[in-house]
Amino acid sequence: MACLHDHSCEDHDCSSDWSLYKHIDLSKISALNEATPGSVKSVFKAWEHRLNSSGEHLESNEGDPELLVFIPFTSDVKIKSISIVGGPDGTSPSKMRAFINRDGIDFSDAQSMQAIQEWDLAENMQGVLEYQTRYSKFQSVGNITLHFPDNFGGDITKIHYIGLKGEATQLKRDVVATIVYELMPNPSDHKTRAESGGGLSHVG
Repeated sequence: MACLHDHSCEDHDCSSDWSLYKHIDLSKISALNEATPGSVKSVFKAWEHRLNSSGEHLESNEGDPELLVFIPFTSDVKIKSISIVGGPDGTSPSKMRAFINRDGIDFSDAQSMQAIQEWDLAENMQGVLEYQTRYSKFQSVGNITLHFPDNFGGDITKIHYIGLKGEATQLKRDVVATIVYELMPNPSDHKTRAESGGGLSHVG
């Protein structure tokens, strides 16, 4: 399922606020079958710069349109949607498959494993399409691997931008830890509070 915006995101802040760009561990991103080693890093950028390609993009090797992109995060995240800006003339990816929290997947793994979700992609040159995730399955994501098995008929696959939206869950984890601690109180703590008039009282 894709969402098509009918307004300017710059005016509404509907996209940059949810961008996970700042939570991506850019130094550890990798891709299999990329024609230029390290070029995958160029497709991750702030939402407002998604169409500023400056000639840099991710491209598959000639005659082999398949790409596999590994994206680790600096903290666990929840992913709401994914946006892909591909190349012209049939070089945009036509399908996308996602695997979460799996390290070191290669093409044979990707082809034999069940993806957590799959999407049929449209050619999206302006970056206005977003593909919604099955949100309940994209919680506590430490890394995500995106598999692009095919394109729209080109000899190579080109990707200019990959955008991920959602939220980091790091702060929520701290809150949960505090709640767990309070559910198992230290009796001496509560005795001290009771003596000072601020403890727990029992209703008979």
